[in-house]
Amino acid sequence: MNPIRHLRRLAGLLAGLACTWLGLAAAAPAAFAGRVPLPGANGLPGPGSNKHPPLPVQVHTVVIGGMPGWQIALIAVSAALLAAAVAVLAYRAWTARRRPVTAAA
Repeated sequence: MNPIRHLRRLAGLLAGLACTWLGLAAAAPAAFAGRVPLPGANGLPGPGSNKHPPLPVQVHTVVIGGMPGWQIALIAVSAALLAAAVAVLAYRAWTARRRPVTAAA
């Protein structure tokens, strides 16, 4: 095998690992984010602390809009068919470029 091919595969592997680490580094601050209460809030000691805990917040869910399940399924099926078609076309293009193997006489 050509040594350049080994270097190309190694470079691709290192580029993939670098992109993975970059994605993890970008997502880590959001994953470890948390609310830090201010001093004096929620019964913590401090200036202006509340004697009573705050009332729970009522959340009202909005059910207007959204995407129906059949549309999601249709998008998934069409994406799978498109990926299969691209894979078949890529395989046919790859086999067309290969040289035919000749039998040794």
